Amino acid sequence: MPRIEELDEIVGRFDLNQHPFYQDWRAGSLPIEQLRDYATEWAPVIATLADGWEAVGEPAYAEEEREHDALWTRFRDSLGRGGEAHHAQSAILLEAARHLFRARPEALGALYAFEVQQPATAQSKLAGLREHYGAAVDEAGREYFAVHAVETDEPAMLAAQLEQLSAGEFARARTACAIFSAAAWGALDGIYYR
Repeated sequence: MPRIEELDEIVGRFDLNQHPFYQDWRAGSLPIEQLRDYATEWAPVIATLADGWEAVGEPAYAEEEREHDALWTRFRDSLGRGGEAHHAQSAILLEAARHLFRARPEALGALYAFEVQQPATAQSKLAGLREHYGAAVDEAGREYFAVHAVETDEPAMLAAQLEQLSAGEFARARTACAIFSAAAWGALDGIYYR
């Protein structure tokens, strides 16, 4: 099986658009408190993405992620800041990201798990925000999702780098992809089933 198909199979098992949290978001039945909780819980994870891009040798993408972190802050602020992140599952995702973004093979696998889903999840969340949460999240607060709904170049660039890894390095990347995918699903569980 080609390498990217292996990773896509792993990511497919944790398709975030199929999580009840995102399904309720799209339907407008997610309480605003849970949306606020999500914005707070995921903020530290979003802030780590630049580290992953630095680890894979892409400083321009890292700088872009720092700009995107500021967009996430606008999203969070539009909902009214919650407290600090406190769900155990969010802490697991954050620690996984911090650990995986230290070495190139692991960073490639973890970033792929995140970036390959990003356009579809961003489109879905943006539609839900516009249709159901417009009073709470203004256009500036939705910008993070508007930007990511159309960004599709990162997965292909990561895939090209993944193809160049040795067999041992790819095994590390594959494990990182699985860890990050499962941890992201778990972080949504922690917010949704609180």
